[in-house]
Amino acid sequence: NIRSPAHADKDLQALRESGLRARFSYGAAQAQPNNQPIAIADLDRLKQDWANYSNDGLITLGFAWRGMGGNNPATAIPPEIYKAEIESARRLGLPISVHASGSRAATGQVDTIAKAGLLADDMQIIHGVVLTPDEIAAIKAAGASVSLSPTSELRIGFGLPQTANLLAAGIPVGLSVDTVELTGNADMFGIMKFIQNIENGKSESEFRLTARRVLELATIEGARSMGIANKIGSLKPGKRADIILVSTKDINLGVFGDPAHMLVTAAQPSNVDTVIIDGRILKRAGKLTAMNPVQIATEAAAANLALRKRANWW
Repeated sequence: NIRSPAHADKDLQALRESGLRARFSYGAAQAQPNNQPIAIADLDRLKQDWANYSNDGLITLGFAWRGMGGNNPATAIPPEIYKAEIESARRLGLPISVHASGSRAATGQVDTIAKAGLLADDMQIIHGVVLTPDEIAAIKAAGASVSLSPTSELRIGFGLPQTANLLAAGIPVGLSVDTVELTGNADMFGIMKFIQNIENGKSESEFRLTARRVLELATIEGARSMGIANKIGSLKPGKRADIILVSTKDINLGVFGDPAHMLVTAAQPSNVDTVIIDGRILKRAGKLTAMNPVQIATEAAAANLALRKRANWW
C-alpha cells in the first residue's frame, strides 16, 4: 500500500529505526485504479540507492505484485500494466509476492499466472486457500513458495488453509500475520497454534500436523519460502544471529518436556525474554531496548486522532 515516494521513505525509516530484519515489498496503493501502473520510476530509485535504505542488509527490497486479476472482470489488470510491473521487478532482480487464489472469488488466479508463463521460483503466493491440485502442481514445478495467514484467512471468510496438501507436494510454506488490522495482533505463537488446530481438525487426526513441523513452518520453512534460508531460520555456523529466547521460569512453560510442543501449544508473547536480531539485542528481560513503546503508543494515538479530525471521521 505505497501511496507515494514519501510514504515509501517513511515506511523504510520506521523499519530502520525498529532494528528488525524485514522485506519491504513495493506495491500499488489500496485504491489505485487497475489501469494505473505503480510508480516504476520510484521502484528504480529505491533499488539504485538501496545501500542507504537497507540498514546494513537487515532490510531487503521486494515487489508486491497485484497479479493478473484472474477471471473476474472487476479485478482484472490490463496486460500492459501487469506485464510492465512484473517485468520491472524481474529486471531489478526483486523477489515477488502476490495475493492469489485466496478466496472463492479469486478462483483460478494462480492457473492464470501459470498459463501466462509468469509463475517462477522468485514468486511467493500469499493465501492460496482455493488452490486446485493442478495449481499446486504448477507451484511445485515452478519452484515457487506459499505463505499462509490462517488467522486473517478465517477472519475475513476466505476459508481453511491447504497446509497438508502444500506440504505433501513439497512446496516451501511459511506462516504470516497478514495484517494486524485483521488479526488484532502479531502473535506468531497464536498463529502456530491456530494452523495446527485447523489442520488436525480438518483431518480428524490429533497428530496430522505435529508441533515440531509447525515450529519449522514458523522458522526455517518460513525463511525458505522467502528465499533467505541461507541466512536465517535455523542456528548454524555462518548464519545471522536472529534468535528468540523464551523464559521457562514462567508458570505456563515450566512443566513441558518437549520444547516444540511447549512453544506451539503454551507459549505466548509475554513469555519472550530476549530477542536478538543480527547479533544485536532488541529485547532483554522482557523489555525492549531499542525503542520506547509508551512513547510510540502515545504518538500513534495522537497521529490517529489528528487524521480522524482532518477526515471528519468520528
